[in-house]
Amino acid sequence: MPAPTPAPRKAPTSKADKEVLFKGVTCALIGLVILLAPHVARSTSVRELMAQASVVGWFAFVLGLAFIVQYGVRRAKASRSRP
Repeated sequence: MPAPTPAPRKAPTSKADKEVLFKGVTCALIGLVILLAPHVARSTSVRELMAQASVVGWFAFVLGLAFIVQYGVRRAKASRSRP
């Protein structure tokens, strides 16, 4: 009877990696809320205010995506270095 093959190990996630992922998801969600707020706001003053903040929303969204990509690169590097 052949020996069972071991399951592939996942690279351990460090605390720094988890923080980068948390920051990325948080920033991306904040950016999305800011970008979508003018479309769901009932008050015209709130709608105008949130429309003026669209640059901030795009910045937060792109920053969040950058953090998420950085997390993915770190995880890929960690899994490649493990045998």
